[in-house]
Amino acid sequence: MKTIKKLFIVFALIALVYSCKNENKETATPSIDIEISKEQTGQAFIKDDGSTPNCLQIAIDSPDHKTLVAAVQAAEVENALVNVGPLTVFAPTDAAFTALPEGTVENLVKPENKAALANILKYHVTPGNLNESILKKLPKLGQANNQYIQIEVVDGKPVIGGANIIASVKAGNGIVHVIDKVLLPPTKE
Repeated sequence: MKTIKKLFIVFALIALVYSCKNENKETATPSIDIEISKEQTGQAFIKDDGSTPNCLQIAIDSPDHKTLVAAVQAAEVENALVNVGPLTVFAPTDAAFTALPEGTVENLVKPENKAALANILKYHVTPGNLNESILKKLPKLGQANNQYIQIEVVDGKPVIGGANIIASVKAGNGIVHVIDKVLLPPTKE
């Protein structure tokens, strides 16, 4: 009986050693393919194929949010949109930016207006994962720039500071509501 146990242990060890030496790459544990942009570093620019995209990645991958992404990069607030969560982000489309007075966007993305631009962008973000059902129940939201935005319910849908939600996308760190208007914070007096 002892001989059989010894033979079994020896056989198990030989099988273990043999399998380690002849590891097949096809059966190896898959690794996550991480791509980091050479020009832009930080958590905001890490991509992998296995996770749900975060709020910023959704905007970056959208063909309708190029102006928003350019503004986020000009204000250098990318990492803030991926490091915390859950977040509710109201993402104006390129058409919403086009509706602003001529020259507004070009002026805001200048380096000397970085703080003002960051304030406007933070006005589009609120803590929490707030879907439309929850938004309809709230009279106002406290935004990331420490100001409040009013919510109305029009035809059964929440209208955020005058902006209509035209689509909603779940993100890895919250939710992105695509809106048809750029939200401008009230001026502080």
